[in-house]
Amino acid sequence: MVDLFLGKVLVKNNKDKDELDTEREIILRLQNRILMLFFGSGECERCQEFAPTLKDFFKQLTDEFYVERSAQLVLLYVSLDPSEDEQEKFLKELPKRCLFLPYEDPYRKELEVMFQVEEIPTVVVLRPDCSVLSPNAVAEICALGPDCYRNWQEGAELIDRNFMMNEEFDDGKMRSVTDPIRRLKYKVDDKKKKKKKKKKRGWMGGGGGGGGEGDEEEEEEDEGEEEGGGNGGPWG
Repeated sequence: MVDLFLGKVLVKNNKDKDELDTEREIILRLQNRILMLFFGSGECERCQEFAPTLKDFFKQLTDEFYVERSAQLVLLYVSLDPSEDEQEKFLKELPKRCLFLPYEDPYRKELEVMFQVEEIPTVVVLRPDCSVLSPNAVAEICALGPDCYRNWQEGAELIDRNFMMNEEFDDGKMRSVTDPIRRLKYKVDDKKKKKKKKKKRGWMGGGGGGGGEGDEEEEEEDEGEEEGGGNGGPWG
């Protein structure tokens, strides 16, 4: 994803309109993150209606009021506004933590063609390697809210166990619909690894007597601790 914007200028949607214009700044801001490219226009009625939903969605995932630690997520507005004044006006409706391309940068149009944007609003979701997770996540964001991020995180194989919504501190709550599937997957993987270790120990130790059932019980206890115990965050 970083390669998409090396040599470009990205602007922060804050009061000072700070620019990220060095390779180091771009890398630090985008590396190992999921990127949302929001194609829209202030003149588009549907974009105007979607903007508050997108703003709330992004805030719930990146604002410390809602999360213990900000999600590995970047929102970049790609303006399809008819004028710079319209772009500036619409940016006021978007999160202050989002980024945007300068209006005079023709790369905005190149991105529109690159990702085959046929309607607005469109939110293209990219993995850190620039591959497309979702060609248009607008409906998903409206339907699922912040739960989208969990799906994207899984699809991007982006693991961040420190990400935790405040309302999920209760370990008894189910974190998402796919949570049991993830836990089963990791449990199966762990068992495979432990079986390999057991075979190796048995071969090296000559298969002596007291190892069998006791080891299995200890391993099962370890699995229980890994799945439900401690302070490992919502997925651990």
